[in-house]
Amino acid sequence: MKTIIVCDAIHPVGFELLNKEENLKIIDAVNVPKDKLLEILPEADVAITRSSTEINESFLNAGKKLKAIVRAGVGVDNVDIDGCSRRGIIAMNVPTANTIAAVELTMAHMLAAARNFPYAHNDLKIDRIWKREKWYGVELFNKTLGVIGFGNIGSRVAVRAKAFGMNIIVYDPYIDPTKVVDMGGVYTRNFDDILACDFITIHTPKNSETTNIIGKDEIAKMKDGVRLINCARGGLYNEEALAEGLKSGKIAFAGIDVFTKEPATSHPLLDLPNVSVTPHLGANTLESQRNIAVEAVEQAISAARGISYPNALNLPIKTDDLPPFVEPYIELTSKMAFLAAQLNKKAIKAIRIETHGAISNYANSMLTFAIVGALKESLGDAINYVNAKFLCDEKGIATEATVGGDSIFKNKITVRITTENDVVSVGGTVFGENQQRIVTVNGFKTDFKPKGKMIVFKNNDVPGVIAQISTILASEKINIADFRLGRDEHGMALAVILVDENISKETLAKLNALETCVWAQYAVI
Repeated sequence: MKTIIVCDAIHPVGFELLNKEENLKIIDAVNVPKDKLLEILPEADVAITRSSTEINESFLNAGKKLKAIVRAGVGVDNVDIDGCSRRGIIAMNVPTANTIAAVELTMAHMLAAARNFPYAHNDLKIDRIWKREKWYGVELFNKTLGVIGFGNIGSRVAVRAKAFGMNIIVYDPYIDPTKVVDMGGVYTRNFDDILACDFITIHTPKNSETTNIIGKDEIAKMKDGVRLINCARGGLYNEEALAEGLKSGKIAFAGIDVFTKEPATSHPLLDLPNVSVTPHLGANTLESQRNIAVEAVEQAISAARGISYPNALNLPIKTDDLPPFVEPYIELTSKMAFLAAQLNKKAIKAIRIETHGAISNYANSMLTFAIVGALKESLGDAINYVNAKFLCDEKGIATEATVGGDSIFKNKITVRITTENDVVSVGGTVFGENQQRIVTVNGFKTDFKPKGKMIVFKNNDVPGVIAQISTILASEKINIADFRLGRDEHGMALAVILVDENISKETLAKLNALETCVWAQYAVI
């Protein structure tokens, strides 16, 4: 039984999901002092943390069994990723759960920067002064907004600013310019174009390239009365240069949610009369906290089972180096292989993947994830992304990645696992940004999310089969969440039945005993 330890506070729904997992041990260490936490860590296979826990050498040395760490949030400043890698611990974060919260906070700071809301509010509410002529602001309408970084958050800020009638200029050397043009913005490779804007907002990760990306020289090039927003990471704007610009009036107003060192209760920016500040509230909405908890817990459960490692930061393949469309296929491929291995629990002789579309350029990388997913069922923690191909060679398991023929899908990956007497194939694709779908099982067409508890049932295509299955499951008080049926031209059918409860060996035996049943297997992804 694997153990997940929760080191910091998460939304209650996270614990609800964890406690539903019958085959996992959960340790609630939210209120355990950090020095005492080190005494409990040796029990844990996976840890869920937030910013309150330093993932440093002491933490990693104490976590002797740790296989994965999930940072419930975006920032990983408190995680020693290199230390994790040296110990074979996979570090993950939750990068998109607080997207809307951060976008809306950015808009709040932008409006505050335009209309001086915080100080007008204080004048009336605290000092009881009614002096309207003191608080003339500017309109967002027809102003130009420079957006630095056009990812999940920056792109959504641009859409909302566009709705206010703003003109949008975007600087992001790592995206396809058409992404900006399609939403009615202007894409630039010249950073000076951003510096000429009326408002500037930044939405990049913090790294050697982006730290102090706005400094004294850049501020000098800006137009007088510019307004700056930073709800991303502290230190993207040089704080000393920012303060000087605000004091001189070069910068009319700044909206700041993040600081280089936090908590920032004595920061010089707090003394200035033209700054709106918040204490790192980018993720502080009820919806965001719930989303973060759900995603972090789901990632921790997948990691504990060895199924997949979503948003891993230190895998052999650096997802930052991959086009965005590739990332969901990494997780999907691992899940499909894990499912295939559960459908035929025999000794594996070969693991092959077939790719179609642009994803074919990354076929060899996808093969590694397929190998780990397929062999986790039998090898458990003995296999990882580093030794996957080596173990296959050692065990005489053939591996191959090939480019397939035509497909109705723009991109598709099919995992084929050969056992002693059978071949199991599972094919999948991704719709939109990250809508993972399994679309074929052993050649039968289907369409379901690769997530949850499921019965895969192959049968002779005759009347009454669905009723027979439903009767057995109803008698066992097992609720059917979804039922997907595929048929072929040879009188066979294959059903994927998603269920809410675990399926016992006895229930599975009853299904296999049905006269029309060819085989039935239970799988959990």
